[in-house]
Amino acid sequence: MRPPAFWFNPPARPGFAARLLAPLGWVTAALTARRVARPGYKARIPVICIGNLNVGGTGKTPTAIALTDRLSARGRKVVILSRGHGGALTGPIVVDLARHSAADVGDEPLLLTAFATTVIARDRAAGARLAEGLGADVILMDDGFQNPGLHKDLSLLVVDAETGWGNGLCLPAGPLREPVAQGLARADHLLLIGPPLARMAFDKPALPITQGQIKPLLTGMDWHGAPVIAFAGIGRPDKFFATLRSLGAQVIRAEALDDHQPLSDALLLRLEAEAMMHNANLVTTEKDATRLPPSFRAKVLTLPVRLQIEDWAGLDAALSTLAL
Repeated sequence: MRPPAFWFNPPARPGFAARLLAPLGWVTAALTARRVARPGYKARIPVICIGNLNVGGTGKTPTAIALTDRLSARGRKVVILSRGHGGALTGPIVVDLARHSAADVGDEPLLLTAFATTVIARDRAAGARLAEGLGADVILMDDGFQNPGLHKDLSLLVVDAETGWGNGLCLPAGPLREPVAQGLARADHLLLIGPPLARMAFDKPALPITQGQIKPLLTGMDWHGAPVIAFAGIGRPDKFFATLRSLGAQVIRAEALDDHQPLSDALLLRLEAEAMMHNANLVTTEKDATRLPPSFRAKVLTLPVRLQIEDWAGLDAALSTLAL
């Protein structure tokens, strides 16, 4: 489901609905605090958690790809550990592009396995044990900051710099999984993705901060003036559509889907018919492309994006504390 607009009101003016739901948000905060206090399995190798405080997309998957590339360049064997959200399999299991679909393991693991061995496991401790057995030097945990099953040696919080912490309230009154102060107290590093935060629910945190930008990976496709029917089922589809427009694409229609929404035959046939009517190309994100039926993939262009970090000094210093 798409988040309600009142989640992103200024903290000083959360709105009537947010105030009405605030007591339920206090329950969410209390339950999360009790859950994260439980000790987890301590792996024999370093575990780096890429998490967030908000529900929805903040850029964790591009961050996982960027960190995988950084660590692999140092000669480290990275195993990515994911819950496998949206997939039917519970794991622990190694994702195999030849055998698994997004319906089996989720869309994000299918994308990530192109960059490193990826394990899905609802039980994160069991997933870590499998990663150890695979000879990993480091486990990169995609999401799971609020999951206590696995001890984290380094926790990196990813923040969408445009939306920040929204109205600063916990679910369902706001977008937070836990209060900001509570989450920051357990984190080691903050990664702001996008322009500098214009709206914060707290003073500047006493954490090292790295700034990054998610930018399109140009593959030779000339998007300027190209008519496209775009569709995306990610945390913030509007960002994908804005990227296409910034490249000069003529976005005839922007179909915003729910995050991880299944791509039904009816939906795809409708989009295909509309593209044919306008002599346009269908285009989607890399993550959404993993959910396309194999017979349909050749009909859809993808626009890959990557996280770009100009100054790696802060993150490199954090990684060095893990002897990586």
